[in-house]
Amino acid sequence: MNAYAAVDLGASSGRVVVGRLGAGRFDLSTVHRFANEPVRASGTLHWDVLSLWAGVLEGLRVAGPVHSVGIDSWAVDYGLLDSRGALLGNPVHYRDGRTADVWRATAERLGEKRLYATTGLQQLPFNTLYQLAAAAGSPQLAAAAHMLLIPDLIAYWLTGEIGAEETNASTTQLYDVRARGWATDLIADAGLSPDLFPPLRRPGDQIGAVRDVDLPYPTSVVAVGSHDTASAVVGVPADGTDFAYISCGTWSLVGVELDAPVLTEASRLANFTNEGGVDGTIRYLRNVMGLWLLQECLRSWGATDLDALLRAAAAAPAFAAVVDADDPVFLAPGGMAERLAAECRRTGQPAPASRAAVVRCIMDSLALAHRRAVRAAVALSGRDVRVVHLVGGGARNALLCQLTADACGLPVLAGPVEATAVGNVLVQARAAGAVRGDLASLRKLVRETHELRRYEPRVDGGAWDEVDGRVG
Repeated sequence: MNAYAAVDLGASSGRVVVGRLGAGRFDLSTVHRFANEPVRASGTLHWDVLSLWAGVLEGLRVAGPVHSVGIDSWAVDYGLLDSRGALLGNPVHYRDGRTADVWRATAERLGEKRLYATTGLQQLPFNTLYQLAAAAGSPQLAAAAHMLLIPDLIAYWLTGEIGAEETNASTTQLYDVRARGWATDLIADAGLSPDLFPPLRRPGDQIGAVRDVDLPYPTSVVAVGSHDTASAVVGVPADGTDFAYISCGTWSLVGVELDAPVLTEASRLANFTNEGGVDGTIRYLRNVMGLWLLQECLRSWGATDLDALLRAAAAAPAFAAVVDADDPVFLAPGGMAERLAAECRRTGQPAPASRAAVVRCIMDSLALAHRRAVRAAVALSGRDVRVVHLVGGGARNALLCQLTADACGLPVLAGPVEATAVGNVLVQARAAGAVRGDLASLRKLVRETHELRRYEPRVDGGAWDEVDGRVG
C-alpha cells in the first residue's frame, strides 16, 4: 500500500501519523506523539518551536519510508525569517496578551467593514494582522524578510523552500478571500511590506524534496490543507452538501462548506468567518472556545479519570448552570474552574459545587454554543442542513455528541476522530495519483473505511430555547 506521513501540530500536542491506502483499505497509525507546551519568557508567551521541530523529525524517522509528508497546524501564528533564512526568535503564542491594546484600534483605523469585505474573516484579537500590528517597531519585524505560518516554517526547514499554503494564509486577515491572494493594498495600509508575504501554494502542490535533514529514506513534502480545520473538513464523511460540521478539539470550528464567501453585513455582525478550503471551497464557520474549557480544568485538577468524570457529569442535573463559552474571559490559561464559577455567580446562577457539576456546565455550554453556530450558519448562508458531522477529538466524548444532537435538533454523526490526519493523507494521496476524484469521492472513501457513531436528538428543543434565552 502507498504510505504518507501526516504531521499534525495541535495546540497542546503534536503527532506524526502514517496513512496507508490500497485495495479498499485506509489505515492510520500514530507513530509518534510529542508535547506542545508553551513557554513564558520575559512576560511573553511563546511556542517552543524547536521542540516541535525535534518531535517532527523523530516522528518522521520512526515512520519508515513514506511517499510524501504533509504538514498541518493551528492558524494565525508565525515565525519571522531574516534575509538569510534564520528564524528571528520563537513564535509568539496566540493566547499571549500582546494584541489586547492594539487590535481594536487597528481594526478601526483600517475599517471593520473594509476588512470583512476583503478578507471575510471573523474578528479575533489574535488574528495575524493584529499580531503584526503589536510587533510594529520591534527589531525582529524590522529585520524580517519573510513571514511563515507554522506549517510553512516546518516545510521550509524540511525543504529549504519558502511559500505559504492558502488555507492557512486565509486565516491571517491579510488575504483577499475573493481574489484568493494576498490583500496587497490592505497589507500596505497596515504599514507592512508586501515582500514579507511569500508566494502562495494550494493543497496538492509539490513543495520540494526533503534535504539537509537526517532521515533514513528519501521523501518530499506536499502542500495539504495546512490549517488543521481545512484538512479535517476534507475528512468529514459527508454524503451530499446538506451538512454542517464541527471540528472539535481545543477549539470547536462550527460551520458549513460553501462554493463562495458570504460577505454580507449580517454575516459580519454575526462574526462569521470565510476561510479557504481544499479545492477552492469556503469554510464558512464560527470559532467556538471548544474543549479548551475542559482541558484547562483537567490540567489544574491533575490525574483524573475522565471517563468516570464524564459519566458523573451525564448524571448531573442539566442546565444547572450554563455560561457563554465564547466569552473572552475564558481565553487565557489558568484557573478555569474558578472563572467558570465566577461567571455563573455574575449571571445569577449557582456556582458548580463539584467537579462533575463543572464538567456538566462545560458540556451544556459547549452544546449551546454549537447550536447557536449551526443555526447562524444556516440562516446566514442559506445552506440547508440535515445532519451535523462532529469530527476530531470531541467525537470520543459521547456526552458532548449527544448534547449537541439534542441542542441542534439534528442527528450528529461522530467520527472520524482522526479527521485532520485523514484529510491530510487524502490530499497527499490524490496528488500522488493513488486516489482520484473530487471532495465527494474522497469523503466516500472515508465513509467506507471508518466507523461512525450516530446520535439522535432526544429532547424537545424548547428546553434549549429557554437556556439560550437565559444565557442571552
